[in-house]
Amino acid sequence: MKYVELTVHTTTEASEILADIMWGYTDFGVTICDRNDIIALQKSKDTMYWDYMDDDLSEDKPSDVLVKCYVEADTAAEVIRSILNDIAVAKENCGGALPFGTLEDTKREVDGDDWIDVWKKHFRPIHLGRIVVVPEWIDYTPAEGELIVLLDSNMAFGTGEHETTSSVVELMQEYVKEDSVCIDVGCGSGILGISAIKLGAKKAYLTDIDEVAVISATHNSKLNGTAEKTVVAHSNLLDDTDIQGDVMMANITGEILVMLAPSIPKNLKKDGVLLLSGIIESRLQMVKDAYAAVGMEVVKEKRKGEWFALVLKHKKD
Repeated sequence: MKYVELTVHTTTEASEILADIMWGYTDFGVTICDRNDIIALQKSKDTMYWDYMDDDLSEDKPSDVLVKCYVEADTAAEVIRSILNDIAVAKENCGGALPFGTLEDTKREVDGDDWIDVWKKHFRPIHLGRIVVVPEWIDYTPAEGELIVLLDSNMAFGTGEHETTSSVVELMQEYVKEDSVCIDVGCGSGILGISAIKLGAKKAYLTDIDEVAVISATHNSKLNGTAEKTVVAHSNLLDDTDIQGDVMMANITGEILVMLAPSIPKNLKKDGVLLLSGIIESRLQMVKDAYAAVGMEVVKEKRKGEWFALVLKHKKD
């Protein structure tokens, strides 16, 4: 079968946004090629999966980040137009708060599934406190106290690599307790809900409006042996349920978090904790204001790179 590989030149800061957009149009793989990841991997003292590194990579000089996806050749022209249009809209919506780079794009036709083996090489175990996110094809022996979250080879919608996801996983370890009920709004790959169960939660409710994300989260939950304690729903929030969570997580974008502010708190227990992530600095106050307006107060703020995560609770009467 013929496929078209689309490559877009961007920056580290915008790479995850582009990848999320591409995942909305393909089931055949998305990769982010960032020299900063290679340098970090080479410097890792825990695990080494690279034998050597080009000398040029160690030099402190700017370089483009390449975000790639694969689409079926028969529909490539229309799909690629939609992807590039969505990227342009995302750049405009950010209002210059994030550098998007040149957004130069290239296309080439590829035959068969050969790229999948190359794609897998970009992923490695990711250590996030006690949680270690491990691609399912890597044989990893956990150290004492480590909790493994496996993700399969079609790792859509969040692997723990990006600051937005890793911030929530790290914060969860402060707030998820034994017998907690956890809710993940916009679950993507399921990494947050699965991590919650691994941390001792008795139940995790995962929702997403993207059907592919629901399939991915369901599969990953089975892969991790957490399926009996997770409920994955193809829905917008928990509009039709009265589920009350001890910990709620939403790793989306600032604009969407603001839109959801009137709805999210109704499913959070009075003494519960809400973890929000995916917020750039220019949207930070906007998010805080939206949740203050519905009776939530910020009790902790966490920054990683260009991204912010917030811990909120119901204001006391």
